[in-house]
Amino acid sequence: MKAFALERYGKQSTLKPVEMPTPEPREDEVLVEVHAAGVNLLDSKIRDGEFKLILPYRLPLVLGHDVAGVVVRVGSRVRLFKPGDEVYARVDDFRIGTFAHFVPVKESSLALKPRNLTMEEAASIPLVGLTAWQALVEKADLKRGQKVFIQAGSGGVGTIAIQLAKHIGATVATTTGTTNVALVKSLGADVVVDYRKQDFAGVLRDYDVVLNSQDGATLQKSLGVLQRGGKVVSISGPPDPDFAKGIGAPGFVRLIVRLLSSAIRRKSRRQGLGYSFLFMRADGSQLREITRLIEAGAIRPVIDRVFPFESTNDALAYVKAGRAKGKVVIKVK
Repeated sequence: MKAFALERYGKQSTLKPVEMPTPEPREDEVLVEVHAAGVNLLDSKIRDGEFKLILPYRLPLVLGHDVAGVVVRVGSRVRLFKPGDEVYARVDDFRIGTFAHFVPVKESSLALKPRNLTMEEAASIPLVGLTAWQALVEKADLKRGQKVFIQAGSGGVGTIAIQLAKHIGATVATTTGTTNVALVKSLGADVVVDYRKQDFAGVLRDYDVVLNSQDGATLQKSLGVLQRGGKVVSISGPPDPDFAKGIGAPGFVRLIVRLLSSAIRRKSRRQGLGYSFLFMRADGSQLREITRLIEAGAIRPVIDRVFPFESTNDALAYVKAGRAKGKVVIKVK
């Protein structure tokens, strides 16, 4: 099969087109023929080597975390899927590789593709959809009537998180640039702060939840918009001890993680706030919940560009530039 593989880490590295054997699914996996693959900032960060400590992959490595496609083979223990099923998933860490013609996916991480989406639209959903779900529903326990500040509302996570928060019944504030104000309002944002003209710290007050996706300075400022008892969930770091424990990190990594997040955790406690870091995980049952919302019209995908498979490196560069509205997708078949 054809694939795009990373041969060495580095910010100047590019993925190489290679011929590889078609992978064999394990007994709890299905083999998916890839029709489309979502591209995420996580892919470029892994390529750059930013996650070598916590995700020690062996090279060469096929990147890609999102997939939409068709089941072509199932393992001996698989019961929920059969050949011919149209499916989508965020594949598991250490089993990534959707920038290829075929990818094996754990049955527990897979869901049937929403009936009302194309393959390209479906491939745009899993990682950002699960990130929004795990941040707002699982960690923040967002409730109807609460107020949530979702940063970077026109980005991949932001476009889905706004819609999910509105479905829950929360009041949503977000930040975006001037050209994207109409987009985030159409997704349901109630309060829009144009970061080119205003500082959100001077506008927002007494919020219950912050979904942080920006740098450390923005995270520090975000504490000031929360009321006492509020929660900040960060998907951009710093990682916390619960995360290190959850991934079974070795002792020296746990120590590093504890030190990296000590300042923000200490400041949060002093202000009566909760801080947690989210590194989202694959989860087929949660993805099925998201599917129901998509098929009911509560969530719609937002896609900026679809690149052909041979332009995979261009798609990665476009995502890393940080100007995409919603998601970027590679059309494989």
